[in-house]
Amino acid sequence: MSPSRPAAIAAELQRAVWRWHFFAGLLVLPFLFWLSVTGALYLYKPEIERQFYAEWIHVTPARSALPLETLAARVGGAMGGAVTQVQKPAALDESWRVTVRRGDGSLRMAFVDPHDAHVFGTTNPGGIMQTVKHLHSLALARWVGNWMIEIAAGWSIVLVVSGLYLWWGRGRTVSLRGRPGGRLFWRDLHAVSGLFGGGLIAFLAISGMPWSAVWGKNVQAGVAGAGWGRPAAPSGDAHAAHDLPWSLQQHAMPMGGPPRVSADAALAAARARGMAPDWTLTWPATPGAPYLVSATLGPSGAAHVVYVDAGTGRVMQDARFGDFGRPAQVIEWSAAVHQGKEYGEANRLVMLFACVALALLSISAPVMWWKRGPRGRTSPPDARTGAGLLAIMGVAGVIFPLTGLTMLAALAYGRIGAWAAQASRARNSCPSSTT
Repeated sequence: MSPSRPAAIAAELQRAVWRWHFFAGLLVLPFLFWLSVTGALYLYKPEIERQFYAEWIHVTPARSALPLETLAARVGGAMGGAVTQVQKPAALDESWRVTVRRGDGSLRMAFVDPHDAHVFGTTNPGGIMQTVKHLHSLALARWVGNWMIEIAAGWSIVLVVSGLYLWWGRGRTVSLRGRPGGRLFWRDLHAVSGLFGGGLIAFLAISGMPWSAVWGKNVQAGVAGAGWGRPAAPSGDAHAAHDLPWSLQQHAMPMGGPPRVSADAALAAARARGMAPDWTLTWPATPGAPYLVSATLGPSGAAHVVYVDAGTGRVMQDARFGDFGRPAQVIEWSAAVHQGKEYGEANRLVMLFACVALALLSISAPVMWWKRGPRGRTSPPDARTGAGLLAIMGVAGVIFPLTGLTMLAALAYGRIGAWAAQASRARNSCPSSTT
């Protein structure tokens, strides 16, 4: 092999990686920018809510709270419906959040003084931050949005790996050079943001996958079916995922007798099992369904859900983090870190840094490309990618099926383009006939 042959192979691989990096960015950068902004907002959910609902959220803790049944009767009567859920915060000077199903079937969440059942105001369930959460997951676009988020997450991993490869082969810049108006500055900003934020961005993509439509649902069902989530529950109807730990959302709800036990008795049973001071209690939705009392989602180790038989008051199941299988524990931990809840303020700041890095990457990439001018144009990925790189991406495509489908679409598009170019060159090279 001639000395120039390895260099030629390396150069071709560099071009192949660049084509995939460019295509991945073209496909998902708008979504990644959207995720970075909405994700950064959701990290500061408590602070935003305290500002947005400043007139509704504060109460004076001068006396004991009303019994739950009394509170539910008064709030339900005031709002013309029946209470389905009560959320109690840890702080004594915060209002409680009470969800009511009204006569027309709609749900409203009320900010309530627990001492006298005064309703400060109402909003949609979850309020403004539930809207931010839906924007973050593109839930408003339903399955299309969820699929796009999963595709974007898979491609973001390709962007991180290919970007690090390109950085390694092109000078390994770790500082900003040039003027802010020049292309060199934007190229360095892009490279440095990816270098210091790439690992965190890949973690955010992987840890966000459990909530996705295809990969997440299949993994969730697999974990539940294999008994790697919570301990096996008695058979019954599937329950709604009332902000439960991820590992509990695919399990059947244990079923008991018709409701005869009060919500206060169900709460007392959960407290006797060590329920945290900030909890959510959900009334039985159907005859035979239990009360559901769960700790507010925070650090993964604090996950705790208690099912109480509405007919007898017996605790039917007490599920804690230590009872989950190891795969479920890892996923719960990664989800808590993803949301900045596992390690306090330091966790939030690290995840905020990742969001900022992702936003800078999303902004600097098109600016850098624009400043490059006509030389910035590139061809789509094709068979020249190389067997090794294709094998690695094939594994990623199998693990993340939706991303794999878009990879195949990109290869097919590139191959069709190559065939069209070859056919065009062949036609142009043929001598024209004369008469």
